Amino acid sequence: MAKTFKFTDLFDLRWKRAEADLMTPLTRLYADRMDPAELRDRVRALLAEKWAARPADLRRLDLERDIQPDWFQSQSMAGYVFYVDRFAGSMAGVAKRIPYLQSLGIRYAHFMPCLQPRPGDSDGGYAVMDYGQIDPELGSMDDFRAVTAKMRKAGISPCIDMVLNHTAKEHAWAEAARAGDPFYREFYRLYDDATIPLQFEETLLEVFPEQAPGNFTWDEGMQKWVWTTFNTFQWDLNWENPEVFLAILGIILDLANSGAEVLRLDAVAFMWKRMGTVCQNEPEVHDILQALNQAASVAAPATIFKAEAIVGPHQLVPYLGAGRHVGKVSNLAYHNSLMVQFWSALASGKSDLMSHVLDIHFPDSFVNAEWATYIRCHDDIGWAITEDDAEAVGLDGAAHRRFLTDFYAGRYEGSFARGADFQVNEETGDARTNGTFASLAGLEIALETGDEVAAELAVKRILMGHALIAGFGGIPLIYMGDEIGMRNDHGYLDDPDRAGDGRWMQRPAMDWMTAEQAETDDGPAGRLWRGVRHILAVRAECDALRGDVPSRVLRTGHDKLFCMTRPGPDATVTAIYNVTDAEQQIEADRVGLNIDALPRDMLSGALPGVEEDRIVVPPYGALWLEAREW
Repeated sequence: MAKTFKFTDLFDLRWKRAEADLMTPLTRLYADRMDPAELRDRVRALLAEKWAARPADLRRLDLERDIQPDWFQSQSMAGYVFYVDRFAGSMAGVAKRIPYLQSLGIRYAHFMPCLQPRPGDSDGGYAVMDYGQIDPELGSMDDFRAVTAKMRKAGISPCIDMVLNHTAKEHAWAEAARAGDPFYREFYRLYDDATIPLQFEETLLEVFPEQAPGNFTWDEGMQKWVWTTFNTFQWDLNWENPEVFLAILGIILDLANSGAEVLRLDAVAFMWKRMGTVCQNEPEVHDILQALNQAASVAAPATIFKAEAIVGPHQLVPYLGAGRHVGKVSNLAYHNSLMVQFWSALASGKSDLMSHVLDIHFPDSFVNAEWATYIRCHDDIGWAITEDDAEAVGLDGAAHRRFLTDFYAGRYEGSFARGADFQVNEETGDARTNGTFASLAGLEIALETGDEVAAELAVKRILMGHALIAGFGGIPLIYMGDEIGMRNDHGYLDDPDRAGDGRWMQRPAMDWMTAEQAETDDGPAGRLWRGVRHILAVRAECDALRGDVPSRVLRTGHDKLFCMTRPGPDATVTAIYNVTDAEQQIEADRVGLNIDALPRDMLSGALPGVEEDRIVVPPYGALWLEAREW
C-alpha cells in the first residue's frame, strides 16, 4: 500500500534538498566550536520548530514559490522604500496607503528600520534593542502582521531590515553580558585590555570618524573593551560563536513568520573579523549568508534575502553568488555603482566612466539573484570611484571625486544641484553627499527661482534616472517621495534629535497633499508621478526586462550616451540614455540596429527620431527600443 503523503513530509523534502548547502558552510565555520553532528541536530530542530509555527497562508505562499522560485525576478516587481512614521505615521497608517502603492505599480514595500530601537539616538533605527518587537511609536508586532497580510492580498511583498553585525547595547543579550553571564559574553567581542583592539585598529577603517572615531569602546561597568564598528552604543556580534548564528537564524524565521517576505540584511560586510585586514568582506561572511539562505529555504522558502553591502565592485559581486556560493547566498544586493555612476555622468555630462565601470566589473546576470537598483535612498552618497577606473577614461580619481562633491553641494559654477557635504575627510579632501533625488537633480533651485526651463530639465533628469533603474535589470527601488519630486528637508536642523545627522535632509515626511493631487497636477510633481507610473507599467509588460535577462553594456564610443542591451527570449531591448541637456545622435549600427528597420520605443510608443543614419535622443532622454523575435 502506497504511503500517504503528509504535510509534514514537505519539511523533510526541503531539508534533504538544502542539507548539504546548509551544513557544509556551517561545518567550515564552526567545526572547532561545536560538534558538527550536534550543530546539525540543533539547526534541524530549530527549523522544524519555526516551520511548525508558520501560518497557513505563508505555507501556501511557500508552495507557490517552490513552484516558481524566480518570482522575484518578474518584470512587474518594483519596490518602494519608506520610513513608517514619515510615510504614514504608523503600521495602521501604512495599511491605508496600500492603494497608493498599487496605483503606482509597486509590488515590493520596504519598511525602513521599524524593530524596537534603543531610546534616544538609534542610528536611524539600526541600533535594535528587541528584534521581536516593533518600535512602539509605530505599533505592535500584531499591527505588522496585519499590514503584511493585507499587502500579500494586494500582491505586494513586504521587506524588513534585519541588522546582522550588531545589536544595541541595551539589547537583552548585551545586558546579560554586562551582568556577567558567560554565555552571552561570548555573543560579543570583548577584551580585558587594549592590546588586541590596538592591533586590530592598525588596519581597520572608521565608519563614523567624526561622531564615533575608532572601532572599540570601553565599558566601565564590565571593565572591558567592546568592539563597536559603528557607534559606541552598537555592539558587534561575535559570529565566530555558533550560538550567535542559531539565535539570529531563529529571529529571521520569526520575522518571516510575521509576514516579511524579503529580509534586508544590514551591515553584512562587517560580520567576520580577521587580524591584519579591514575586517570587511571576509570569505566567512559568504558562508554565513549561504547558511542563512539555505536554512530559510527549508523553514520559510517564500523568503528571500537582500544584502546591504555598500562596497566596491570587486567585493560586491560575491554577495550575489560567486565560486562555490553561486545561486546560494543573497538573492538581491544594492547596485551602489550604478547609483554613483548615474550621478557622476549627470554632473560631468559624460558617460564614458559609467560605461567603463558597469561593463568591466559586473557580470551580465546571476543565478537565482539580481540587483536592487536605485538612484537615491535614505543614506548619503559615497563617491566610490577608484583611481584605476578614473584613469581608464583619462580622469584623476581624487580630482573627480572633489568635483562631484563640489557639484552636488552647489559650489561648482553652473551646478543645478542643492545638496550638502557629509563626513568630510580633511586629510584627503574626500566627502560624501546628502540630498534628495529632486534637490540633487535641480528641482529645488528651479522652483525657488521660478525658472520653468530649469524645472523641466530637472523633471527630465529624474525621469531618465527612473527609466535607467527600471530598465537596467533587477528590482528598481523608488525612495519615498521621489515619485513626486520631494525636496530637501532643511527643518531637520531645528530638531535636536536629528540635527546631528545630516542624512535627515533626504528623509522628509511624505507630502500627501501633493501625492493625492498628482494624478491631475500639471506641475513637476504631477509630471513626475505620471512619468514614474508609466515607466513601471511599460516595464511590467516586457519579458526582456526580467531580472534574469542579461544586462550588457554597449561600448559605443559615444561619451554622452549610456547604452545597453537586454536580450530576452522573445525580444531584445536596446536602451539609450542621454546624460546631457542637449540633443544627441548616434549611428544605429553602433547600438546593433538597422536604421531602416528601427524598433518602436516602448516609453513613447512611437518610433525614435531619426537624422540620416542616426538615432536622435532628446535632452536627458531615455529610449527603450524593443525588437521582437518572430
